[in-house]
Amino acid sequence: MSKNEQFDGEFTESDPNNGSAKQPISKQQGLGKVFLIGLCAGVLGGGVAVGGYTLYQNNSTQLASNSQGTTATSNVKVNVNTQTAKAFDAVKDAVVSVEAYSEQQSSSSLEDLFGQNSGNSTSQTSTSEGSGVIYKKSGNTAYIVTNNHVISGANKVEVLLNSGKKLSATVVGHDSVTDLAVLKISAKDVKQVASFGNSDNIKVGETALAIGSPLGSEYATSLTQGIISAKSRTINVTNSSGVTTGQATVIQTDAAINPGNSGGALVNLQGQVIGINSMKLSSTGSSGSTSVEGMGFAIPSNEVVSIINQLVENGKVKRPALGISLVDLDYVSQSARTDTLKLPTDVTSGVVVMKIDSSSPLKDSGIAKYDVITSIGGKKVTDLASLRQALYEHKIGDTVEIGYYHEGKQQTANVKLTLEADDSNTTTSSNSNE
Repeated sequence: MSKNEQFDGEFTESDPNNGSAKQPISKQQGLGKVFLIGLCAGVLGGGVAVGGYTLYQNNSTQLASNSQGTTATSNVKVNVNTQTAKAFDAVKDAVVSVEAYSEQQSSSSLEDLFGQNSGNSTSQTSTSEGSGVIYKKSGNTAYIVTNNHVISGANKVEVLLNSGKKLSATVVGHDSVTDLAVLKISAKDVKQVASFGNSDNIKVGETALAIGSPLGSEYATSLTQGIISAKSRTINVTNSSGVTTGQATVIQTDAAINPGNSGGALVNLQGQVIGINSMKLSSTGSSGSTSVEGMGFAIPSNEVVSIINQLVENGKVKRPALGISLVDLDYVSQSARTDTLKLPTDVTSGVVVMKIDSSSPLKDSGIAKYDVITSIGGKKVTDLASLRQALYEHKIGDTVEIGYYHEGKQQTANVKLTLEADDSNTTTSSNSNE
């Protein structure tokens, strides 16, 4: 999958298309190589034939002694039935490659040349490749979890099983906030399903295995091994435009994770899935950046299970929205903070309310335009990402306390979260609806 996973100061989505594609070799090229090899072998053989008899006559004693230098392979077998191999066998057939396609307009160059082009035609182009994990079979249907960024924007998705068989897949649901998606395929050819372990029980230092398709399906079901580097790491998550859309709490591992591994399994030595591989840190970004190795991240299995169950049930994850337009305080000049917002000088972070929609649960709360929200439910709000993080810890119907500054005075309001988030009331920019 995947879309670009290179890190350039922020975490972004991965792109398996960065891998080098194999170039076809023509028959003439192949025969040429065979001919050259055969010719060299013939020349060498002729040389041996011409001088061989004389060499044998003159150095027969030496040849006899050199025969003691010959060797042979040993038939000693090494027992490789390790716990790592057992864990891999327990899940390998449940890990698949995911290929996403989108429609693109194309035309025939020959028709264009002769002026016979009757219009553009539509073709399917592979836009992303990633990995997925088959986690359930129910009747004739099998369910697969992958990353949302692997299938985002695609109108056709296919799954390549470990057996080599390719199947058409249907998107059941997807969630951009957690970067998870669920697909379904026919269960007829599915031989194995993975089970989820409890990610709360993992320990730093324990062995972790990453299974997926780095650089695409050509390297499907690749296995790498490492350890759990951190059990709970909070990182900023950005969209394809580089805008921070929130934060995620993830598992850090040094098992090799590359573009195309997105959506694959992070597995413990029992063969249980403890995380879904999602991203890696490859550099620190900016000019003169430092190259980084061994820093991959996976969505913990406990969160995965919670999200995919909601996706199967509803096709989406239901979250509350405030129904307001916001801007980070960082984007407001110091003079505007003093003259318009009338903020105390010690208030240096938060989000500014720019507009309150008619459907907003804040409509009758006392919160107004140019007020600065600094906390939700007791969690500090410093910017849009932290506001979403605090808000999404609550469900629709919950009542939360919102802390804010109005005309320079700190106040609180209890707000019942009645509005559901959707594309019309939630965006991902720093000057945003929420």
